[in-house]
Amino acid sequence: MDLRIPLKRLTVKTSRSGGPGGQNVNKVASRVEVRFILDEADWIPAEVRSRLRELYPSRITDGGEFRVVSDRFRDQHRNLSDCLERIAGLLEAAAHRPMRRIATRPTRASRHRRLEAKRHRGETKRRRGVGGDE
Repeated sequence: MDLRIPLKRLTVKTSRSGGPGGQNVNKVASRVEVRFILDEADWIPAEVRSRLRELYPSRITDGGEFRVVSDRFRDQHRNLSDCLERIAGLLEAAAHRPMRRIATRPTRASRHRRLEAKRHRGETKRRRGVGGDE
């Protein structure tokens, strides 16, 4: 699926990042947070939006915004591109329909293996008995 992510429809917010980086960390806003309102994202098909809601509920705020954050890199533009890649990956994952499971019956061999394992386990437990039938 080829979805174009319109940058004009996204809200990009930067802030100071924690973690390593020396004095740079205290001066540069390298952490990037990208948000968009999921219900208003008409550039995403409705089916994919509903699957996004199912698959990633922790990424959705109380206001209905889908949120992705990146502070992996020390550069703001690399964190922004990382956020966009993540969004693209999440959209790709949500675009795939899960395969419907077709219920099948156990094979004769699998039933036989299961019963053999049960007999073996029962025999092991029977041999553990203390004393026998005195």
